[in-house]
Amino acid sequence: MSNAAPNPSDAKILSTAPLTNENARWTKLVLTTYNDPLGKKRTWEHAERSTRPAESLIDGVGIIAVLTKPSGPEIVLQKQFRPPVGKVTIEIPAGLVDAGEGAAESAVRELKEETGYVGTVAQDVGVVMFNGEYLGFPPFQQRACEAASKRAGAKATSCLVHGLALSAPHPSAPSRQTLLTPATDPGFCNTNLNLVHVTVDTSLPENTNPKPQLEENEFIEVFSTPLRELYAGCKKWEAEGYAIDARVGTLAEGIELGRKWGV
Repeated sequence: MSNAAPNPSDAKILSTAPLTNENARWTKLVLTTYNDPLGKKRTWEHAERSTRPAESLIDGVGIIAVLTKPSGPEIVLQKQFRPPVGKVTIEIPAGLVDAGEGAAESAVRELKEETGYVGTVAQDVGVVMFNGEYLGFPPFQQRACEAASKRAGAKATSCLVHGLALSAPHPSAPSRQTLLTPATDPGFCNTNLNLVHVTVDTSLPENTNPKPQLEENEFIEVFSTPLRELYAGCKKWEAEGYAIDARVGTLAEGIELGRKWGV
């Protein structure tokens, strides 16, 4: 019997089916009624998490964990299969906060559980960020979106498939060879988080051979890449068929902008 760790790429979607709020454990669909800026009453269908602790302002944390190495700083990343997109995604470590837990405490705990690394929060916790769990879409949704766009005269750049807003490339848009395609959707979900910066001292004994403490339903492959190569890495991973988590893609774009404009 092989002792090799399970490969996230070996996961496969078997089926999809409607889910009622009564049978949902983690999320729920809601209908919000609101007034627009002109005073007109409107409604909005969206999703909400059911797991946020009553006393918490956030659902979870995203962790920008940087390894200090003689060769230069490296960012800790993960490969994890995400059923909503039907792909393995490139992500930063992340997780939901527990009751009574602050963002910094949650970040240190989640980092240890998911990667094995022991880190130190490097600065004050950042602003609350709102994001959805939707990152791109599987091939069958791509085909449905393209068909809907064709029926609309090839001018539409988004469509609805199974209740999700999906973006399709406009004919005049730059090719996928020149753009990353991370996506996030605050119009679909109220999920929010704090990004927490954590420094991992790789010279410490506890970080020389880190061992994740995963739950039985978690299959995460941990790796790191030099910060200066993150943008190029994202383009490479996307070309290999991985989905790029919006937090990873946005960070990579920010580093690239800083390099381009010298800020």
